[in-house]
Amino acid sequence: MKRSAWNKFIIARDRYRLAVEEITGIAPNLAKFQQKLADGRTDKGGAVQGYKVETPVVYNRALDEITVGDEIRLILVADNPGRREQAAENRRYLVGPSGKIAEKFFNNNPALGIDFRKNTIILNKTPIHTPRTVELRELCRLEALTGKRTIEKALEESQRTMAALLLEFHKALYTGGDNDLQIWIIGYSEMKKGGIFSVYTDEVRQLYSEAGSEMMERLFLFRHFSMNQFTIDLNQQKKPAETTEKALRRIGSAYRQRILGF
Repeated sequence: MKRSAWNKFIIARDRYRLAVEEITGIAPNLAKFQQKLADGRTDKGGAVQGYKVETPVVYNRALDEITVGDEIRLILVADNPGRREQAAENRRYLVGPSGKIAEKFFNNNPALGIDFRKNTIILNKTPIHTPRTVELRELCRLEALTGKRTIEKALEESQRTMAALLLEFHKALYTGGDNDLQIWIIGYSEMKKGGIFSVYTDEVRQLYSEAGSEMMERLFLFRHFSMNQFTIDLNQQKKPAETTEKALRRIGSAYRQRILGF
């Protein structure tokens, strides 16, 4: 990347790391309620599958390995860190089953020219950990039973912060011209009104509307990689003789219009 882009990237990355610390400070009881959720995990047979919560709010340390010599072609936004992502040995995004499916997709589609682990920055709609994304609601409910709502506040603030950081990274790395940097927001069901990530939706809509059409047209929405939803949806909607790249742009634009309105 260009030196100017690198300098802006460093600023955005450092702001991201600081934001994680600030979000952690908003909800001092976060780890306690996260551990309660983790302790209640069971498999299909009912056997307990609890685990230790090691990182309540997860900064993606894969960003620390990016160098000025790297070419970033995609910023991918997932939901929130799960069990594997929050583990101290990882503290990276999309390193579980969904990440493996995503990596396989790009390996199977070399024409896209994207190495998932080298040309992609991965962000989340929130860096707050839960075993499953839908349990963010339960996390807030558990604390609310005690008469406090610091986790709910932290969740909302984290979504606003991550939306702002998305645009900051986008502006840092997009230099115009032949630079075809794209934004893929994966998983839009909870971005609808009343969903877990409705705050994120509102913030992204506002920020990108102000940023202008050149930035807006490079943002796409898709189904989740989990359970192969992304690939199944692509295969179902892809037209005969249509390239994968064209299909992705068409599908991603349609979902963007549906959820974000532009």
